[in-house]
Amino acid sequence: MSQKEEFVRLALAPGANVSALYRRFGIGRTCGHKLLLRYRMEGAAGLAEQSRRPLSSPARSAPEVEAAAVSVRVAHPAWGGRKIARVLAREGIGTPAASTVTGILRRNGIELGALGGRAQPFIRFEHAAPNHLWQMDFKGHVALRAGRLHPLTVLDDHSRFSIALSACADQTTETVKARLIAAFRRYGLPWRIATDNGPPWGDGGRNDFTLLTVWLIEIGIAVSHSRPCHPQTLGKDERFHRSLKAEALQGPPFANLAEAQDAFDRWRHVYNPVS
Repeated sequence: MSQKEEFVRLALAPGANVSALYRRFGIGRTCGHKLLLRYRMEGAAGLAEQSRRPLSSPARSAPEVEAAAVSVRVAHPAWGGRKIARVLAREGIGTPAASTVTGILRRNGIELGALGGRAQPFIRFEHAAPNHLWQMDFKGHVALRAGRLHPLTVLDDHSRFSIALSACADQTTETVKARLIAAFRRYGLPWRIATDNGPPWGDGGRNDFTLLTVWLIEIGIAVSHSRPCHPQTLGKDERFHRSLKAEALQGPPFANLAEAQDAFDRWRHVYNPVS
């Protein structure tokens, strides 16, 4: 402020060489003219640093869109900008871009973190139509109050639609076969199913043919296996598992398989419309 005041005092003196003062104080002609104009209009107060924030933001999202985006995130803490944007569009609240929703969340002090809203989106690869490829896997095993839960997941590669989310007591061929038959009756047969190399659809990569894979081939479904130690081959199902863990498996252990299946069914109806 003292240098600004000195510049203005000297520049407004009778017979002042303003160009020389620009060089002396190391300021540009435009900046100097602006300081002199502010001083003439506002006095010393005009020399204070001015905010560069625009007086209006016509492109900023409407308040109701911001409030809805924050509300959806509070209800679903694991959702990122892309999924929330789809929900807002479906509900007729607005059509913000995913990046806009991410900006709204950050502006409201919501940390996206590892559960949703990465800085850079993944490059997405998908088959051309539904039922071209299903991805299938078990989400490990989870403790019940008594016993273990083995969540079986089947995901459509094109749409990311959850074909099946089953609370299973084991990982045997008959268990998987029963769940797949129910899925085939409801959604039809896929051209191909991709799995990893674990049982019951593989034996660690030594032999692709198990009782389950032979049965699938016999009914006209091709079977492929991921490369050993390359979970990214089933990347969509792995990403589904992350959402499942964050949104449906964070609470206390389920009492039994029936309670787990009820919870899975409720969450699947939330997941599928915005997958």
